[in-house]
Amino acid sequence: MKLYFTRHGKTEWNQELRFQGMSGDSPLLPTSYEEIKLLGQTIKDVPFEKIFSSTSPRAKKTAEGINQELEQPVEIVYTDQLKELGLGKLEGQSIAEMRKMYSKELDHMRYQLDRYNPEIFQGEPIEQAISRISSVVEKAVDAGEGPYLFVGHGASLTAAIQALSGKDLSELRSMGGLKNNSLSILEKTEDDQDESYTLKLWNDDSFLL
Repeated sequence: MKLYFTRHGKTEWNQELRFQGMSGDSPLLPTSYEEIKLLGQTIKDVPFEKIFSSTSPRAKKTAEGINQELEQPVEIVYTDQLKELGLGKLEGQSIAEMRKMYSKELDHMRYQLDRYNPEIFQGEPIEQAISRISSVVEKAVDAGEGPYLFVGHGASLTAAIQALSGKDLSELRSMGGLKNNSLSILEKTEDDQDESYTLKLWNDDSFLL
């Protein structure tokens, strides 16, 4: 079974270098709609069973745009469990300004998740984000034959995909973070008795060029 993952299209706050997080949100850029269309056309022949999407508007619009391009559009299941990592007091704020206050914590979030502690700005533990996203994936795998598409966010989806592929917390950012509208694929073989997945494609956005 193949599981497809993508990060939402680029937003105004992405362009302005502001944190969005779990509760923050901003509109997709006009150019993002064309990139969403290109992604949809790239996977239009995949016979998805369902699409699962974060309930954040930037992710919902991305999922809906992809679905419009599919040869066989499918049901989109919206769930809060696929939302971005909760960033507490950082949400909506300038990344550069927040780095002046929380440089160590933000370095750990970007490079060393095993040392990441967001308590100082009332953020969500990374383990919690991984758990909620993984639960959506595992329930989908248990319920059907797939393939499935999951539409989510940069920080939380990066960590969850890498964790599902078997990496430790210290390794989850070793391949960098997901780019907007990129495509990643995990594969679970039918004879697997445990919840192990193989990373077949990571962060590919070659179709956007």
